[in-house]
Amino acid sequence: MGEFELIQRCFAEAGRKRTDVAIGIGDDGAVLQVREGCDLVITTDSMVQGIHFFPDVDPRSLGHKLVAVNVSDLAAMGAEPCWLSLALTLPKVDEDWLLAFAEGLSETADYYNCQLIGGDTTRGPLSLTMIAKGLVPKGKAITRAGAQNGDYLYVTGTLGDAALGLQLVQNKVEISKKHRAHILQRFHYPTARVALGQALRNIASSAMDISDGLAGDLPHILRRSKVGAVVDVCKLPMSQALKDSCSAEQALNYALSGGEDYELLFTVPENRRGSLEVLLSPYGVPVTCIGRITGAVGKLDFKQGELPFVYQHQGFEHF
Repeated sequence: MGEFELIQRCFAEAGRKRTDVAIGIGDDGAVLQVREGCDLVITTDSMVQGIHFFPDVDPRSLGHKLVAVNVSDLAAMGAEPCWLSLALTLPKVDEDWLLAFAEGLSETADYYNCQLIGGDTTRGPLSLTMIAKGLVPKGKAITRAGAQNGDYLYVTGTLGDAALGLQLVQNKVEISKKHRAHILQRFHYPTARVALGQALRNIASSAMDISDGLAGDLPHILRRSKVGAVVDVCKLPMSQALKDSCSAEQALNYALSGGEDYELLFTVPENRRGSLEVLLSPYGVPVTCIGRITGAVGKLDFKQGELPFVYQHQGFEHF
């Protein structure tokens, strides 16, 4: 199967057919009709075999994850996901692998109302790069730079499940049959909080998604916003599956430093807290206040109830 047959068979129809795509796959470039009154949000994420995924990973789950992690970045900025581009580097053409990967990619793109509009294929070590583009009403993108002293710090969902899932696929832990499916689902098939991100446009003062662990990602908001934070580790939301599968100390470590949860981390000013629960209740995703923003620039402190909590570990380092 050559390059053009590969594209035609696996990717030409991937994702939702959007009416704002004038020209998609098959030309030198895509032509998109960007809505008036909107800003374009663009994000890029790469996944490399041996670094971000194992050689024996289910290609269908890999296709899902590649879309979800990119769309999660758009969600963190309150954007509506629209278009995807894929750069695919392959050591060889494995038709069964490609078709399964494309199936996972296409059904996930369809779920998030995205269309694959182009990209590139080349030969080399297995590497996947996706560019996701979305729209947000002009001036409404949520950034990492808006947190203010006194804001409350929130996370969606639960933390630490994906980190435990990584340990499970590496055969480093044992998990009961009761919780195994949940933990593997959270690791292989993350959920981007798209609708919730859009609901936060007029509430959150800053936001990002948690990809490298809470302890590693929160400092990005602190640096960009020139603030500090205090986090109460007693308030970190953890699933029953996580708490039942390891010690309390290890569960807390996963929740603080484990990556790939792709939950939203965001700040809310005092005067908007009242409308937060009302606005987010229809989405069925738990939202937990875990701390508060301070004026101590760049300083991240942890506490355990009323006592200081010393924590040395950090999130995932790319280099």
